[in-house]
Amino acid sequence: MPGWELFDETETKSVNEVMSTGVLMRYGFTGARRGICKARDMEDAIRSFTGAGHTLLLSSGTAALTTALAALGVGAGDEVIMPTFTFVASFESIIATGAVPVMVDIDESLCLDPEAVKKVITPRTKVVMPVHMCGASARLDELKALCDARRLFLVEDACQAFGASYKGRALGTIGAVGCYSFDFNKIVTCGEGGAVVTNDKALYERADMYHDHGHDHLQEDRGAEDHPIMGNNYRISELNAAVGVAQIAKIEKFVSIQRANKKVLKDALSAVTGVKMRCLPDPEGDSATFLSFFMPDKDSAVKATAALKAAGVEGVFHWYSNNWHFLKNWPHFKNRKFAHPMYKEMLDSMKDYTKAVFPQSDDIMSRCISIIIKMGWETEQVEQIAAKTVAAVKTAL
Repeated sequence: MPGWELFDETETKSVNEVMSTGVLMRYGFTGARRGICKARDMEDAIRSFTGAGHTLLLSSGTAALTTALAALGVGAGDEVIMPTFTFVASFESIIATGAVPVMVDIDESLCLDPEAVKKVITPRTKVVMPVHMCGASARLDELKALCDARRLFLVEDACQAFGASYKGRALGTIGAVGCYSFDFNKIVTCGEGGAVVTNDKALYERADMYHDHGHDHLQEDRGAEDHPIMGNNYRISELNAAVGVAQIAKIEKFVSIQRANKKVLKDALSAVTGVKMRCLPDPEGDSATFLSFFMPDKDSAVKATAALKAAGVEGVFHWYSNNWHFLKNWPHFKNRKFAHPMYKEMLDSMKDYTKAVFPQSDDIMSRCISIIIKMGWETEQVEQIAAKTVAAVKTAL
């Protein structure tokens, strides 16, 4: 990770095919595009790879999450349960619909703790949204059973986990709807892009309309189309989709390389007394974008992080101090720093997160370190990085 590490002539060729038509927009201009539609091609490829019944390509993972929630009818008065460890887009998408984000603890899978979820369900809960962090799955058996029993929607935020699976099924295809990101730092990149997948045709059609100003996409002439609902503009451009088409053709190669590289690091670090590996609900389905492990305590994690960086190991994250991915460091969320006035119903219902405490998440995140697994490493490099990683971690124990 990321996919741009292995850019080659296939991305250039795909982009040039779009440029040869002069049509950069996803919809319309049928004659001029001469049958070239990269967005449609990438949707077909995602559908084929994941086994999803329906796929919609969008401009970002954030757009995918917002569109998925809107298509489910999530809005004012509804609550969406999400984890304390994720990317800020998770709560941004919930707030964009007017719904209320409800934060709950993670466990050592680095994903939603099903027991914590049970404690916060109310009559207003509509969605449970696990986030498959760092390339591997949440505890989907427990979460899906809980949603089925309570008649809640399971929305999989798989924006960090394209290419991963759970018990043989692609992440994103197990809940009512799943979302992916193809931004510049993902395993498959469009530069900017995202997707919604679902097996529910009606849900797909609603998402399709919502992401393009409510267009029903039933006419050749875009100007003659109906608008059954109001929507937004979350369309992807053909140029972004062109990069993605070339990238997704390599996904099995990408995952294979990452798994091989991760194994070298993991095997070496697993032998170090005092280090504990992340809990993987399905180790076979891990896309291996990160190696995540736990130190005995916060102090040793801080020391190990500094030692790893000093040793020249790239892509090292101590999530406890990261300001994009952990609730502790989201002052704009806690203090409700919106750009414009927000829905009173949402504000009145939202918990005061300036006072909320999550000791379980704090403990897990304070001890957790993740290292990006790169696809561009040569065999000798991987072994050198593994040796540096072990030596650096030992200095902190």
